[in-house]
Amino acid sequence: MNVKEALAFADEVVFAKTGKHLDDMQVGVIEGVLKRQKYGDIARSLNCTEGYAKDVGYELWELFSDAFGEEVNKLNLRSALIRKSRISNVTGSVISGNHVARGHVIGSLNVCTSQEESPEFLRGKQRAKIEAIDRLQAVGLSDEQIAQCLDITLEEIRQVDLTE
Repeated sequence: MNVKEALAFADEVVFAKTGKHLDDMQVGVIEGVLKRQKYGDIARSLNCTEGYAKDVGYELWELFSDAFGEEVNKLNLRSALIRKSRISNVTGSVISGNHVARGHVIGSLNVCTSQEESPEFLRGKQRAKIEAIDRLQAVGLSDEQIAQCLDITLEEIRQVDLTE
């Protein structure tokens, strides 16, 4: 799992728990921690105080600890994200503590089926589907296997291939 993938999964977890995506400061702290930077260096790159960067990190570690049902901190963030993303990719659900949130599953992204389907929501849903198909093709799954995993038709996969 590279930093970009870890940030994307972290954003999914935060969104599943709070209904909000990571903000720039949270992204910066997570990225810095994943790159093994000290809080002082992270704070300098984000133009904030070291204390503020630590506070943002502490809030994130609490949120991830609650979501994953295990203690998460600066030292084990990478391994926790890797471990939980593998579980999420297998189950197709974002894990929240001891609860698994299920809805309409697209890759490892859980999209609540009760959400109003605005144009922005539908664009995001399509973008997530394309990204999931691309990731699964990259690991060598056939179109038939992808269709089965994502519970979509072969025609939908072929349409994605045509638009790229």
